[in-house]
Amino acid sequence: MELSIDVLDGQVEIYFDEWGIAHARTATVHDAFVAQGYLHARDRLWQMDAVRRQMSGRWSEWVGPQGIEADKLARRLDAAGASRRDFDALTDEARDMLTAYADGVNEWIEYAASNDLLPYEYTLVGGAPERWQPWHGVAAMRQRGYLMGSIWHKLWRAAALSHLPPSDVAKLRFDDGGNEALVFPQGERAARWTADLAELGPGIEALMTLQDPTHTGGGSNNWCVSGSRTATGRPIVAGDPHRAFEMPGMYAQQHIACDEFDLIGFTIPGSPGFPHFAHNENVAWGVTIAFMDLHDLFIEKTDIEKADGGRYLFKDEWLPMEHRIETIDVRGSKPVEFDVYATHHGPLVIGDPAKGTAISLRSIQFEPTDHSLDCMLPMMRATTSAELLDAVRGWGLVDHNLVTADTSGNIAHRIRAIVPKRGPINGWLPVPGWTGDYDWDGVIPFEDMPHFANPERGFLVTANNRVLDSDPATGRYLATDCHPPQRFERIQSRLADLPQATIADMADIHADVVSLNAPLFIALAERAEPATAAGRDLAATLADWDTQMLPNHVAPTVYTDLRWEMARLVAERTGLVQSASSAYAVPPPGFAPVTQLWWTIATLVRQDDRSLLGGSTWEVIAAEALDNVAAKGNPLSWGERHRVALQHPLATAFPDARATLNPVGAALGGDNETVLAMGAGAAGDSRTISGSVARYAFDVGDWDSSRWVVFGGTSGDPASPHYNDQHEMWSRTEMFPMVYSWSAIEKYADRLTLKRA
Repeated sequence: MELSIDVLDGQVEIYFDEWGIAHARTATVHDAFVAQGYLHARDRLWQMDAVRRQMSGRWSEWVGPQGIEADKLARRLDAAGASRRDFDALTDEARDMLTAYADGVNEWIEYAASNDLLPYEYTLVGGAPERWQPWHGVAAMRQRGYLMGSIWHKLWRAAALSHLPPSDVAKLRFDDGGNEALVFPQGERAARWTADLAELGPGIEALMTLQDPTHTGGGSNNWCVSGSRTATGRPIVAGDPHRAFEMPGMYAQQHIACDEFDLIGFTIPGSPGFPHFAHNENVAWGVTIAFMDLHDLFIEKTDIEKADGGRYLFKDEWLPMEHRIETIDVRGSKPVEFDVYATHHGPLVIGDPAKGTAISLRSIQFEPTDHSLDCMLPMMRATTSAELLDAVRGWGLVDHNLVTADTSGNIAHRIRAIVPKRGPINGWLPVPGWTGDYDWDGVIPFEDMPHFANPERGFLVTANNRVLDSDPATGRYLATDCHPPQRFERIQSRLADLPQATIADMADIHADVVSLNAPLFIALAERAEPATAAGRDLAATLADWDTQMLPNHVAPTVYTDLRWEMARLVAERTGLVQSASSAYAVPPPGFAPVTQLWWTIATLVRQDDRSLLGGSTWEVIAAEALDNVAAKGNPLSWGERHRVALQHPLATAFPDARATLNPVGAALGGDNETVLAMGAGAAGDSRTISGSVARYAFDVGDWDSSRWVVFGGTSGDPASPHYNDQHEMWSRTEMFPMVYSWSAIEKYADRLTLKRA
């Protein structure tokens, strides 16, 4: 098939493999990005349109009132304005890339509209797609890491202040495994630092004024193996990003080549390049979220009566606030008008400034001007791991552990992030904004961010675990919250046992379902004394279990329900269950107290810390939990309970279309903490709504031996055979060949030629 496109310099040859994955080859960089935009729109136009609407605060125009709070937050943060600003500040090369990409998107939009090929979702929401603007590519990239990380942990602890003393609030972090395993140095451990929350006395007092009077009483794995530890003598890069199982998936597999580069990997529809997982002829790379603390919350003292637009207190001086009025159009309802206020820290996101106190948000994701897209082409052209790591100078939209290997045999790691310079006390709660004591002092220099190459042991691992010891004596504060170390420890252990690692071994590690925390709860259940025979039977079931979260076993279900029920009981005894309706839970997506405690109680049980139990013991809590779980009947096998819940974002707004939009997901093993990270919901609803959305294993230098898979498919069209065709293979933790050589690709029969009109 041949099509003519006005915006091309020359010709693009596109080959489609059996999975519908496009392999596009052309001569110029310009045409390569036109082709990428065209192909993204061809497969994922509605998804791209949804992303830009979400960042522009226009989601309610499609989904109605359920989108209002998310739209308010996007408008307050002015995510669209920040994206326009960032585009304008990019280099000419990066702007040309985004412009060529947008031209390709618009060519498909025009073709689809003329040939009745617009995505199915437009029949639900009405209307047609607007033209793609170059700055939309910045917005699409920004949306994929939007407010990930520390903000929600700080708000959770702030909400807990109404129910716990500050000394106990300090314990509300993810389980740390006793001592946290560090990325730097690899394999070492460090005792975690507990903040003296008394330092936050002024902030805590101000926080309490925000409380509702009736309540006063969100990982990935990646690793590199040196050729010294592989069967082939070549390095391997492998991993699996964890996200929500939103249909269509976050990533689209794609291969784009021109005279300056030849890239294959996972792309982000709406934005050009290969930012997260890919390889060219010489270098492969992958990322995990690094859990850097990119967001600070400031408690502001406000007065909107005595100055036009309002004012706020800073260092004993009342300063004018920025003020504007925003209007949100809402499908099926009246427009919503609201005020937006901002201090020099950032927009007010929680509280009513008319009452004298509110909370502002300052985030690296919105300030200063971001240059992440300037990194894209230098990354794509990199010929060594060292060049790749140097190319990411200026990346700030979201923080990553970037791991890489090259055909010369090097393996390396760098934190790809911009982190503000300030004290570690900012990491725990919203801090006083009026003193100036907690303001940023610039950012940590690129050269001072953690990085290393070629570790002596021959492999490196990251799994959202702590990067560096957070002891303030180091003089460099990076993070307070991070994911537990269990996945890191298990991957590290598996790699240490593989002196001759293969690509097949990488898939086997992806599939690992051993729970390192289960023995803690098994031992507790053995000490507990349930009042009922059925509760004692559940404890016996756990005692005979090998701690593998396999789908055909019942014991994983018992363990999961026991732990969730214990978290629920602690939430009720402490009153933390009420924090879900506090002022701090207003910004979407908010937080779930029982979920937060599910992560925390492992550390508390391990340390026999009873401070949240009101005089009780963990054995008593476990006994009650076992009896409560047993009262619900005989448990099902883990696979029957733990089924993937594939969710299209329009399914709730258009329930009649749910069956079309949401395919039936597979039954799976694993849970929140295993390497096969398949998040399990609360007791009674153990569906998995998040987990490994893609898997990859790059054989560095023998690229056709690399393998990959996504949880759904490459197409965003529910009627396409490629909407969910990879799901079954993915559910078996298998991958298929990632064909890179053009001699093999040219044999594909399904072809498309794009020519200059």
